[in-house]
Amino acid sequence: MKENEKLLDTLFSYILLAIGVLIMAISLQYFLEPNTIAPGGVTGFAVVINKLLNIPIYVTNLAINIPLFLIGLKTLGKSTAIKTVYSTLLLSFFLKILPPNVLTRDIFLSTIFGGVLMGLGLGLVFKFGGTTGGTDLAGSILNNKFPNLSMVTFMTIIDLFVVIFAGIVDKKVETSLYSIVAMFVVMKVADSILEGIGYLKGFIIITDKPNEISEKLMFELERGVTSLKGKGMYTKEEKDVLLCVVDRAQFSKVKKIVKEIDPKAFIMVSEMYEVLGEGFKDM
Repeated sequence: MKENEKLLDTLFSYILLAIGVLIMAISLQYFLEPNTIAPGGVTGFAVVINKLLNIPIYVTNLAINIPLFLIGLKTLGKSTAIKTVYSTLLLSFFLKILPPNVLTRDIFLSTIFGGVLMGLGLGLVFKFGGTTGGTDLAGSILNNKFPNLSMVTFMTIIDLFVVIFAGIVDKKVETSLYSIVAMFVVMKVADSILEGIGYLKGFIIITDKPNEISEKLMFELERGVTSLKGKGMYTKEEKDVLLCVVDRAQFSKVKKIVKEIDPKAFIMVSEMYEVLGEGFKDM
């Protein structure tokens, strides 16, 4: 049974990887490449090379990523390495078969929609254990060669080079500026896919009436409450600290309940991107 479940999970991850890569290809083919928007990375560099030398993006993608993969093979685990090859080859395949078209010549719309789609696709690829090679792999390789500089520093340098190169080739500073905007959108959307959009709210409540508040939260909202022990370091008094996670629709109700029972309660609220366990997602 467990082997069948593992096989289904693996199959599901590869299907989602393919969907993510397809979304990336659509972003490149219909929004970014026609308007020379290069949001960093190997794909962004491929967009610029296409503009400069008319070499198809899928060719440049393979020509750069395959050597990068071979050089950086030691830094990848077996599963990630297989999924990286799969995603990289699939991206070039989709770029090859998708019919070229220009959905809009509005560079702002292309930047936003291209960035959102690229971030969505990239987020799916990362979420299911793959990469498409590119900047993260190049940064890892350079970090191994020059450990004094972090991988993030190398990634930033490479991405900045790509967006500046795009403006030089297109002979427009606006191209570089829009490429930076697209790069920002890609990162934000990809992070949202990896971390979640934050539909849950976490409450930390410091109160002198923990039992009354807990009972009402559990009875009216049907949410679990955890009591922790705390100590005010100024007053040296023992305090009860309540921890409760609710969905966004219950956010105002929690504040109302606490205010009615203990107007002097101290409340902290934070976004909860993912909660695992009873009442929420299974682990």
